[in-house]
Amino acid sequence: MNDEMILVTGATGKTGRRVVRRLHEQGVPVRAASPSSSVRLDWNDRTTWEPVLEGAKAVYLVVPDLGSAQAADDLAAFTERAAAAGVGRAVLISFPPSDIPGMEPEHVAAAEQAPARAGLETTVLRLRWFFQNFSEDFLHGAVLSGDMRLPAGDGKEAFVDAEDIAAVAVRALTQQGHAGLIYELSGPRLMSFADAVADIAHATGYTPLSPEAYAAEQRAHGVPEEWVQLTIDLYAHVRSGMLGTATGDVERVLGRPPRDFVDYAREAVTQGVWNT
Repeated sequence: MNDEMILVTGATGKTGRRVVRRLHEQGVPVRAASPSSSVRLDWNDRTTWEPVLEGAKAVYLVVPDLGSAQAADDLAAFTERAAAAGVGRAVLISFPPSDIPGMEPEHVAAAEQAPARAGLETTVLRLRWFFQNFSEDFLHGAVLSGDMRLPAGDGKEAFVDAEDIAAVAVRALTQQGHAGLIYELSGPRLMSFADAVADIAHATGYTPLSPEAYAAEQRAHGVPEEWVQLTIDLYAHVRSGMLGTATGDVERVLGRPPRDFVDYAREAVTQGVWNT
């Protein structure tokens, strides 16, 4: 497929920009699309859909608010248009089943099934918490604060490297043998947030909080109530142990083990991402 153009949605996000980079490195024609990029794709504006699909043969799908009825409907409509435009293959970002409000399993299932129902050869990637949340996203400030105060208890999660996610996605986008499969992508081991902090090699501690104490601190810092409730639910998912499994799917696809968190943390320290 190296001479066939691939559309990457969510191209400015943590996984999307890495998929774009890896495809460029392999000499694969790429159309990088997002609401804020020069090639504009807005899931709320269906007039932007057909222009980005023109000429694409495969698509990397990152859909906002996956788990909502709206996202499932949008994905069904988008993939139908994609198939009509000549797209033959799709890789969809998803996540493991959960009881988090707003991420209803029936809507996630409908979204995961939509590309195949539209006639696309589909691979679903179910993701865990990213390593890069600590260096590029909402946990970066908590690391810099010197005390990561979260309501996650000692629950364990198989944090995964966004680079490994992108590498798996590129394989599924460009090679045969992945259609109809669901890959549960995880890192090589289960870790608590305390374990992650210990590996960061930075003067950072971890203080487990009750959900109530965490919510009070977040509100005191002016965090919007919607985000407070969402993060409480996310941390509760970790605390419950529902994510306490590691899989071998990264190695199954790439032929090598997934990168370990300690190697990510060592590289991030070298790059100075936690320097104050």
